[in-house]
Amino acid sequence: MDKNTVTGLVLIVAIMIGFGIFNSKQAAKYDSEKRTQDSIAHVREMNSRQEMQLADSLNTYTGDTLQSSVITDSVLQAALQKQEEFYTVENDLLKLTFTNIGGRIYSAELKHFSTYSKKPLMLFNGRNNDFSFEFYANQAMVSTSKMAFEPVAGETQITMNPSDTVIMFPLRLALGNGYIEYVYKMRKGSYLVDLDVHFVGLRDYIEKRETSIGLQWTMDSPQQEKGFSNENNYTELAYRFPEETSIEKLSGQNSEKSEELRSIKINWIAYKQQFFSAILINKGNFDGARLIFKRYNEKNIDSLIKRFETYTTVPYNSLNENQNYALSFYLGTNHYNTLRSYDLEFERLVPLSWIGIDGLINKYIIIPVFNFFENFISNYGIIILILTVLIKLVIFPFTRKSYVSMAKMRLLKPEIDRIAAKYPKKEDAMKKQQETMMLYKKNGASMFGGCLPMLLQFPILIAMFRFFPSSFELRQKAFLWADDLSGYDSVLNLPFNIPFYGNHVSLFALLMAISMFFYTKITMSSQSSSQNSMPGMKFMSLYFMPVMMLCFCNNFSSGLSYYYLLSNIITIVQMWFIRKYIVKDEYLLKKMQEHAKQPVKKSNFQRKLEEMQRQQQLQQKNRKKR
Repeated sequence: MDKNTVTGLVLIVAIMIGFGIFNSKQAAKYDSEKRTQDSIAHVREMNSRQEMQLADSLNTYTGDTLQSSVITDSVLQAALQKQEEFYTVENDLLKLTFTNIGGRIYSAELKHFSTYSKKPLMLFNGRNNDFSFEFYANQAMVSTSKMAFEPVAGETQITMNPSDTVIMFPLRLALGNGYIEYVYKMRKGSYLVDLDVHFVGLRDYIEKRETSIGLQWTMDSPQQEKGFSNENNYTELAYRFPEETSIEKLSGQNSEKSEELRSIKINWIAYKQQFFSAILINKGNFDGARLIFKRYNEKNIDSLIKRFETYTTVPYNSLNENQNYALSFYLGTNHYNTLRSYDLEFERLVPLSWIGIDGLINKYIIIPVFNFFENFISNYGIIILILTVLIKLVIFPFTRKSYVSMAKMRLLKPEIDRIAAKYPKKEDAMKKQQETMMLYKKNGASMFGGCLPMLLQFPILIAMFRFFPSSFELRQKAFLWADDLSGYDSVLNLPFNIPFYGNHVSLFALLMAISMFFYTKITMSSQSSSQNSMPGMKFMSLYFMPVMMLCFCNNFSSGLSYYYLLSNIITIVQMWFIRKYIVKDEYLLKKMQEHAKQPVKKSNFQRKLEEMQRQQQLQQKNRKKR
């Protein structure tokens, strides 16, 4: 394997190791920090209070309010002491359970999917999840998550139509007509759940000094897939600024991370799992946020991956009698085309790019081709095989050029050795280099002939590395011995854990490493010995790289290992075919001899090199005269 090929492989490994350690972009500069910072502080303070503290603080209320809006203990105590009730509504995609305590979604089930352990797929479930508006009412803190929402007498709580379902949760907070109302709307064929929030008749109830209302959203993300570590890496918190076509992420590889965004408009906040997401959208945008996630221990009883927390605010105008907020929840899959259909940049949650061009390859080539074959072929292992063959056919001209370059260098080996013997002294290094480059130029060879093809193939390798682990299409798709191409395949579970390797044997990863070893060995046999003479290079290329890739891929997507295995095998076949039927040594040597008869045009680099040589010779003569 030549130096340039090894450099390319080292770059791949370096990028893999660097996965997850790059920092989020710095948020836009802060403006009007004090208002939002105070509001977020209020939210955090309210979250730490217990139910009894809330009731006690309300008892201390004294203020000059209108008689129609006087706060009474009986209204609030009734809301606090109400028993919990559950309501279930669903469309063709989602089954949601609501609780009257807090008027929130208690659990969300995606109807057409299951976990790796074949249980119903719950995007979230349980009391530890929360959604709450929080604000001050004349020095009393009010949290809607503690109170029972219930329908007003004579009103229908759930309305079901052929195309949508509506569920309403009103909450009375004061005598008279003052109340908060949540109106949820589910549409047929959509993962989007609209939430219209109405603050009605509360102008004299909420403190007039308030310019914003706190909003708290917390969620425990359960384990859905095979392999805690891999799923944890793809479970992360993300958000989007209004009108931006990019998103910001808090890397999922951290065990704990938080970010404070002050006085910055935020369009949506996403709790992203590997293949599913819960996204909170505000059409009027949020005013800043404090975002937090914490990783659970791998062996926790409830099989949870991470806990997500968001503390944010929405604007409030104390002069208006009524306040309305148009929110939405996306509770669905991370299928690229599905996310893209909502036209809110949700598809940015799917990690398709590292270096830019690989994202374009995935977006405009790999995904469309993959989706095209899905319409005709149900076996995803066969689809990956066809995709690999097509990619190898496209880059075949570059593979051929790389082989020709290596073959020319090998055939020129006797001449290169002759030049090296002619200039053995260190002071003649410039002469040796100049004559060697003239030899390459004369015979139409280049030291960097194999570098360009490698660079052109590199974005495709990275694109595949990004595509397979995040491809929703591969989730729970079996092929041969692999029961899930999106996770690792295991043919043998070990009773112990090997550092950097794991506690199982992935056969696809093992076969990939073996194919990489033979590919490297065959490549080295096609090169001149001078290309393999660098100390330690042979060991690194032939042994170290396959072992490193084996350790890395053992816990990664088996679909990716399968692709690399196919890619190596097809490349080996292509090189054999090129050498046997397309570019034989005799034919190539004849072409080089014909090229050598033509006049050689010196490049600018060669002329500069000759000038440097003359300057060097002149300096040597001057030193001898002294």
